[in-house]
Amino acid sequence: MVRAQLAARCDRGDVEVLRTMLVIRYFEDEVEQMFSRGQVRGSTHLGQGQEAVAVGASRALRRGDSVTCTYRGHAALLAMGATAERCFGEILGKTDGLCRGKGGSMHLTDVALGVLGSFAIVGANLPVTVGAALAAQYRGQDAVSLAFFGDGSTNIGAFHESLNLAAIWHLPAIFVCENNLYGEYSRIEATTSVASIADRAVAYGIPGVRVDGNDVLAVRSAVGEAVERARSGAGPTLLEALTYRHRGHSRTDPATYRPPGELEEWLVRDPIARLAYGVVEAGVLTTGEVDDLEAQVEAEVLAGATTALGWSDPESADRLEDVFADG
Repeated sequence: MVRAQLAARCDRGDVEVLRTMLVIRYFEDEVEQMFSRGQVRGSTHLGQGQEAVAVGASRALRRGDSVTCTYRGHAALLAMGATAERCFGEILGKTDGLCRGKGGSMHLTDVALGVLGSFAIVGANLPVTVGAALAAQYRGQDAVSLAFFGDGSTNIGAFHESLNLAAIWHLPAIFVCENNLYGEYSRIEATTSVASIADRAVAYGIPGVRVDGNDVLAVRSAVGEAVERARSGAGPTLLEALTYRHRGHSRTDPATYRPPGELEEWLVRDPIARLAYGVVEAGVLTTGEVDDLEAQVEAEVLAGATTALGWSDPESADRLEDVFADG
């Protein structure tokens, strides 16, 4: 029934949406392999299963808007238009990476695309999104700022301070909570007193919307409404996207804390399989064309990884560049 409902909303334009989600999935899969081969410096936090949130939200934005995200931010960068090659390069610590190899997996950034940064500190991006929204309002720009964050971020001071300030100043901000049921290793019921994160919007007098985070078209629609509200001067919106990460918190986490059968239940709701079914049922693509698209995207992503692996490592002197800003 759920897949049939999504199929009824699919059209030709959703092929590119499917393509982007596939890029993210194959990218994350390859990063996982790179980590196992010892090619990734430090840890990395993957988000297979959560692609629909980043892709759906990004499709509701336009050039000039800005985004901040968490240390699980690969999907957001790719959804906003960053190339797989430069993202791979950054994770591998290469000079041609997004941040010249200095940020790594947890700090992917591309200001030119409006991505103001991935933040390793939980919830640290929320005040930055408020600042970007305030800047847009002050300058009279028709732009919005969107923050991606996890359910664990909703229990820290920065979350409440950010929503409160955005609300009282009617800032063009959208707060998108990727509720994957776990704050690192802790189940949400053990850390959070409300059944729905969206309900916390009531405290700030702003809309709180709960959406199926594994339905990319539903996410796009919900974020689109929030963006329209923000651009009109009506202020911020809190969206809770219910989703699930297929892997543990980080690559050193086997996720043994999950109850038996939970992962399998969510794999059935895989957002990529859902949209693939939708475009086939809507007559946009055939099953064979979907298979061809998957093979093409996988080959492109793996080619990007090969390219990035061939890039040079930074020189020792490079450590002192881009550390301070003059003026």
